[in-house]
Amino acid sequence: MIDRSVLAHPLFTGVSRAHLALLAEELAGPWTAAAEGRRFEARGGARKRAAGAGARYQLVFVDRLVATLIHLRHDLPHAVLAVLFGVDRSTVTRGLGEVRGLLARRGCAVPDRPGLRLRTLEDVFAYAQTENIELRLDATEVQVRRPVAGRGGRRAFVSGKKKQNTMKATVVADGRGRTLWTDTLRPGRMHDVTAARAGGIASCFEHFARVEVLLDDGYLGLGRDHPGQAVTPPRRPRPGALPGRFEQWERDRHGHAADRITVEHALAHHKRWKQLIRWTHRRDRLPDTYRAIASLVSDRSSMT
Repeated sequence: MIDRSVLAHPLFTGVSRAHLALLAEELAGPWTAAAEGRRFEARGGARKRAAGAGARYQLVFVDRLVATLIHLRHDLPHAVLAVLFGVDRSTVTRGLGEVRGLLARRGCAVPDRPGLRLRTLEDVFAYAQTENIELRLDATEVQVRRPVAGRGGRRAFVSGKKKQNTMKATVVADGRGRTLWTDTLRPGRMHDVTAARAGGIASCFEHFARVEVLLDDGYLGLGRDHPGQAVTPPRRPRPGALPGRFEQWERDRHGHAADRITVEHALAHHKRWKQLIRWTHRRDRLPDTYRAIASLVSDRSSMT
């Protein structure tokens, strides 16, 4: 068993020790409340022994948090983490599930607004309209294992762009590349515009008329339906147009790409966590994993 203070090093967890301390302080209460709720249901009523009586945790909350961060950052198997922490594999599996859910429900941090977090797309649009912020939106795909042959919906995960089995996440960032929101993941075959509409972006454009979102060519349908709000790259001039028109189009296209590139930087920060490079676990656990990593990345970016 390795010294647990060594396992809390930023090289293992992907977060600084100060950030780890803040996470432990923030999540300890909800984790304890959830644990007490599970015990209440198992007992069928209030506890009969004094507080503190009974068996002690082999893996305390801080260790569960550290193990979860290591798992997210480096994708170490549960059995390896069990050896590192000197507990049974089932203890690690249970602890990872508990902490991953808590991280996923945190939402994304708001720059210069300590304690305020964005959990829905409506929250993001309201924040952008209040602070007069121009948003950037894009989709990214995570490779997943191919579904079992003969199972219904198998083709839904085959991405037309990646030519692989993937799941797609829609991400919103600001002009400095700070993650503000990520949607639940959807099958990779779904088009980017369809995924954004399924996340409720149309109603957000309707209710927050002053918010502008920079998009790439994959969202031309949104640009057509919401002109002035969904801003897509300028269209190429028709053949035979004046040379000056082509030069202006090139300048406008490069300017749009330079303004929108920050969302690509946000996606790159997500992919630094190994679990989002290629997901090898159950697909139904990937949405919580992506939201957990996005919340951690947003913490770090809001601190800079």
